[in-house]
Amino acid sequence: MHQPAEVVGFADAPSEAEAQTLLRLLEVGFLPGERVCLMASGLPGRDPLAVRVGHSTFALRRHEAALVRVAAPAAAMAGAGARP
Repeated sequence: MHQPAEVVGFADAPSEAEAQTLLRLLEVGFLPGERVCLMASGLPGRDPLAVRVGHSTFALRRHEAALVRVAAPAAAMAGAGARP
């Protein structure tokens, strides 16, 4: 938790409901290249997840968050291999 990640893509949205959820996520700032951070989660294995994107924090259900694909930020990955 509190470890930054970067949006790298999105899952397929096979249903209309998931497509609408994905559109809402894009509208609030979950865009490729944007940094995100999981700030908190409900009880173990429970909703909601508090996710920071940019300067805003959103509460997402796990099935909503599962539509967003993330990876470690490129700068952090590049620096990881340069340790003495």
